Amino acid sequence: MARSTSKDAQALFQSLRSAYSATPTTLKIIDLYVMYAVFTALIQVAYMAIIGSFPFNSFLSGVLSCIGTAVLAVCLRIQVNKENKEFKDLAPERAFADFVLCNLVLHLVIINFLG
Repeated sequence: MARSTSKDAQALFQSLRSAYSATPTTLKIIDLYVMYAVFTALIQVAYMAIIGSFPFNSFLSGVLSCIGTAVLAVCLRIQVNKENKEFKDLAPERAFADFVLCNLVLHLVIINFLG
């Protein structure tokens, strides 16, 4: 039973790898940006767990900034994806402009939260 499970897992990873290799480069770049933002948030949480969270507002601002940016990047990925039929009339430039504007608003709120 364990062998069939490992074969199934290998087949799953192979199919995911082959499907992801067909993904356009722009979407792969957005995926890397999302992973970077989440990784940065995890580093901040680990730092807080090890060192402490004396200025708690700073910790919250940093983590919420990273997670908010990652969420906005996922929204950008959904809008830019050519296979998504819901946003077929939306130009990629418009989606990127929305992403930049929402990031500006997010970071203004974060800076305001810092005090």
